[in-house]
Amino acid sequence: MVGEAVSARDEILARLRTALADGPPPVQVPRRYRRVDDRADLVDTLIDRLEDYRAVVHRGLDALPRLLSGVDRLAVPTDVPADWLAGYGGQLHRDAPPLSPAALDGMDAVLTGCAVAVADTGTIILDAGPSQGRRALTLVPDRHICVVRTEQVVGLLPEALTRLDPRAPLTWISGPSATSDIELNRVEGVHGPRRLEVVLISSGA
Repeated sequence: MVGEAVSARDEILARLRTALADGPPPVQVPRRYRRVDDRADLVDTLIDRLEDYRAVVHRGLDALPRLLSGVDRLAVPTDVPADWLAGYGGQLHRDAPPLSPAALDGMDAVLTGCAVAVADTGTIILDAGPSQGRRALTLVPDRHICVVRTEQVVGLLPEALTRLDPRAPLTWISGPSATSDIELNRVEGVHGPRRLEVVLISSGA
């Protein structure tokens, strides 16, 4: 039975190869879409998109102590910058060894950075690089505080892709996690954090 299945598969693939060999040459697809957006208001555009997605946006590194003051249990990547945690007096849980799903679920918030942010779509992308940690770290806790440097903001998706390694475990965030039930009622926090807060800081901070 297995032999017959393999033989049938081989025969189908052989027919496909023959048909393709006799066909016309591959079509060259034009790719004349915009790849770079050099507008001066990219950060403002990103803020507008994020707020439209119901994310909360803060400007400046000095916003972090205020945000963290009400967080009792905070999860962070092992390489989170020390100045992001300045003055934090709660329970700090570094993800080393990796926190269990149950432990992550018990966190009040997680604090990470990102790889790049796309102004046109309001999308923040994490690639498990510096200050980001693994995917579970940002998907399980109910609240995600994400620091975005202005130098990480690009205009368009094609520009963002040039900064990413396609082999890396990418997490794409466009606002808090949300979906709709069969009656189109919005339900938040099903596939990730229910609350997303973005802290925009200058490139030199």
